[in-house]
Amino acid sequence: MDLKQLLTFRTAAQELSFTRTAEVLSYAPSSVTGQIQALEEEMGTPLFERRGKRVTLTEPGVRLLAYAEQILRLADEAKQVVSNGHEPAGTLTIGALESLCAYRLTPVLSTLQQRFPKIELVFRPGIYPDIHKAVAQDLDAAFVLDLPIQSPRLIVEQLQQESIFVVASPSHPLAGRECVTPADLEHETLLLTGSDCRYRQLFEQTLTDSGVHAGRKIEFVSVEAIKQCAISGLGIAVLTEISIATELAQHRLQKLNWAGPAIELYTQLVWHKDKWLSPALQAFLEVTRETLQENKKGPAT
Repeated sequence: MDLKQLLTFRTAAQELSFTRTAEVLSYAPSSVTGQIQALEEEMGTPLFERRGKRVTLTEPGVRLLAYAEQILRLADEAKQVVSNGHEPAGTLTIGALESLCAYRLTPVLSTLQQRFPKIELVFRPGIYPDIHKAVAQDLDAAFVLDLPIQSPRLIVEQLQQESIFVVASPSHPLAGRECVTPADLEHETLLLTGSDCRYRQLFEQTLTDSGVHAGRKIEFVSVEAIKQCAISGLGIAVLTEISIATELAQHRLQKLNWAGPAIELYTQLVWHKDKWLSPALQAFLEVTRETLQENKKGPAT
């Protein structure tokens, strides 16, 4: 078992296609097949199930993937330390919500690029239901929007408090109300993020606790799509303050006078407590703290 085989194995586990793996790694397809077969012979068990051009991991393959991630990460860290000295360099894989990437992390990336041009970032947008597993196996660190996280296995830093607003077009009938209660949404169309979104879950729990069932729910992957539909008067949206600051200032959206429980979440930076802090990761953490803590002093825009 060598690093080249493990890299090929990890890529194949991600792509679930030997042909696509060969394209990603610039190998001949026969080379990918040969490396996987050699690794399977050494492990003494099949690592993939072949189904035509598609492959899936076997149970032993799933177990090996966790170790392969750790071995390759350690190899990369060792290379960084030996070859780059004290200058932060290398590739970091960071998890973050799409909205945080768009509205919170731009100044972080700009500062990092200016100060540490040899650090490369790979962002994996999305929500990670099992954040422990994600930062243990796949990510160097992650930005999470949630209630305060407490875990003996994680290092968690709260960076920003985030307000969640209930908004609609200024022309919407509820926009002129002095008070909007959960009961007022009984027959309204709600424009919502995915079901795994934390602030959606908390908002829907508020409606459930009030015995309210919305007339219609439309689910979107994109925050921008939700905003545009709300602006057009299609329904009522529930979004972070920072993601709609521009639309509120331009009076294209209006914050409703929501009488239900306030939803306050936190942007939190998370990494595993056993994670080795490479010079690159240390630099990233420092720039993130500095940039977002400075932005904390004023209102989110």
